[in-house]
Amino acid sequence: MDLGNHIKQLRKSKNLTAVQLATMVGITREHLSAVENNIKPISLSTLEKVCDVLGVTLTEFFADESDLSPELSQLLRTAKTLTPEQLKMLNDFIESLIKKED
Repeated sequence: MDLGNHIKQLRKSKNLTAVQLATMVGITREHLSAVENNIKPISLSTLEKVCDVLGVTLTEFFADESDLSPELSQLLRTAKTLTPEQLKMLNDFIESLIKKED
């Protein structure tokens, strides 16, 4: 897994700049840039902070979603933030879209 690129993709999906993420994590933009470009390794404690800011667990970060499109990956990340009631509404909506195509 390309950790740096994965961090960059997640950061961009959250509409954060490198400066914003670095500030929120407590590192310099240069450090983050070096990590995202695989020039410098990232410590586990810093990765945990990055994941916390980006709203993913370490398990989710390392989950292999490489076969998913960026749009579907974003949908899954968003869905994970919904309440059970909101998830039911989303599922009902998706099912209604599918039924309209039949």
